Amino acid sequence: METLKELLEQGKQFLGAGQNTSCPESSAIDAALLLSKVSGLSREQVYGRPDYQLDHEQCKNYFKLLERRQKGECIAYILGKKEFWALEFFVGPAVLVPRPDTETLVEAVIEILRSKPNSKLPLLDLCTGCGAVAIALKHEFPNKEVYASDISEKALQYARRNAANLNCAINLFQSDLFEAFLSDKSSIIHSSMRFSLICANAPYIPTKDITGLPLEVQNEPRIALDGGGSDGLEIIQRIINDAPLYLEEEGSLVLEADPFQMEAIAELMQKRGYKKPQLFCDLAGKNRIIAASMSSISH
Repeated sequence: METLKELLEQGKQFLGAGQNTSCPESSAIDAALLLSKVSGLSREQVYGRPDYQLDHEQCKNYFKLLERRQKGECIAYILGKKEFWALEFFVGPAVLVPRPDTETLVEAVIEILRSKPNSKLPLLDLCTGCGAVAIALKHEFPNKEVYASDISEKALQYARRNAANLNCAINLFQSDLFEAFLSDKSSIIHSSMRFSLICANAPYIPTKDITGLPLEVQNEPRIALDGGGSDGLEIIQRIINDAPLYLEEEGSLVLEADPFQMEAIAELMQKRGYKKPQLFCDLAGKNRIIAASMSSISH
């Protein structure tokens, strides 16, 4: 048996010495989170009860989790959950881990929707993954109908589980972007549907850059990372081109992407007939979200 203080120090040193840890400064936090998982104690209790002892089996499980983390598996996958928008989401290797910067996407959508209080049409979240954005928006607008899609059925399994666990009634369907609108197979949506707003945290990393990402990010599903092509904008361009077919007049398209891609995305939007885009900054003060609305002549 060993105490939490001893195990916390051992875990911090083990992770800090690892070559594959993308953020060595987070070793102490990760060790505490893993101790919390194996002990059943809260993270605060892990710090507050240094003399509390774990039995042999708990210690064994703790070091197994430390090894997974040291090999590059992200802490959210190991814990099986991730907080986003003050809500807890189940996550796993089939979905991208929701990140704090993506809360900027939720904030932007909220601001835009509140500026259009008379719009009664639903909103659509493309590339929904574990459903974090769609569920957060439903949480903020309980009377708003929310649709969400993803190309991955495995990702949608997480989204369904999260929606049920958080008691959020959203409409989930499998589709490669707007493909489901062109099919008669779907009983949820049809080609004449219109939305007040379409948002997406779509893949936007250039194909050539994937192998240069931190190991734990490379372990996330490539389909959720690779935006295609040398600029990473193939999927985003498809969304920009097709979204006007499904937006109401003055409806908005809201996208998350890399700050360095904003100028190119703005140009794509304006060529397609969107109004001048609006930018929203993330927690670091960088342009993370771009939004633009349509007019009837662009449909």
